[in-house]
Amino acid sequence: MANQGSGSSRLPLALPPASQGCSSGGSGSSAGGSGNPPPPRNLQGLLQMAITAGSEEPDPPPEPMSEERRQWLQEAMSAAFRGQREEVEQMKNCLRVLSQPTPPSAGEAELAADQQEREGALELLADLCENMDNAADFCQLSGMHLLVGRYLEAGPAGLRWRAAQLIGTCSQNVAAIQEQVLGLGALRKLLRLLDRDPCDAVRVKALFAISCLVREQEAGLLQFLRLDGFSVLMRAMQQQVQKLKVKSAFLLQNLLLGDGLPPGCARVPGARAGPGGASAAPVPAAAAARGVPGGAGVLRKVAADLFLHPDGR
Repeated sequence: MANQGSGSSRLPLALPPASQGCSSGGSGSSAGGSGNPPPPRNLQGLLQMAITAGSEEPDPPPEPMSEERRQWLQEAMSAAFRGQREEVEQMKNCLRVLSQPTPPSAGEAELAADQQEREGALELLADLCENMDNAADFCQLSGMHLLVGRYLEAGPAGLRWRAAQLIGTCSQNVAAIQEQVLGLGALRKLLRLLDRDPCDAVRVKALFAISCLVREQEAGLLQFLRLDGFSVLMRAMQQQVQKLKVKSAFLLQNLLLGDGLPPGCARVPGARAGPGGASAAPVPAAAAARGVPGGAGVLRKVAADLFLHPDGR
């Protein structure tokens, strides 16, 4: 009796045995003859039976696509392709507007309307070229040749800064477009705008385009160094335009410390600590390619001199 009382106060560790009727010889023979597995005797066996039963259930056959769903899918795909074609047509229309010559003997009202139409075309292109596929199509349509050859040096400032913005939008993170823009000589013109343009908006947008062409782009960085881009950046930091000062400082830090340099960099002893406590500073590939001994030290000295004497004195 004591054993029964103590056993009733604990949870059973096994399932109750099958009834006598189920364990009889006749029943057992029918179960064995049917090929069914024996019933589980504990919780582990019950879990195993549930897993086995679940894995043996066949996957339901795929339902045939209804006509309504098939029609919806076809319309969605057609709309996507139609939207892409429409955007290409929009870019072609914008390029037709930008390719028109300026009216030679137009009055002020006509010139203002013409400039407004061109500015609208540049803004629409900037929105469309946020899509990388559209940016590639824009370059295939010779749009970049038009921007670099004509609009970076346009008379109205509104056209210049919109052209610089569009160049940066197309170029960022797309190596093929960056190489095309660099081959057209855009970096020299953009540095000139950053250094000398009287309009602050033009200078800010030119800096944006320069950043898109030189960060993590070795060919752009080499051109930047050959064109004395560091001096231009340092002079931009001396200006009173807060946005220009901040963006110039950020780009200068990125280039000098190497965070935006491509893999082709040399590392020589410097002030920046490397892995394991070793002192190492990345140097642009141009310094190493020129064979300058201690290229990193020379680059840092030039940068320090520019900080102290931004006018070269």
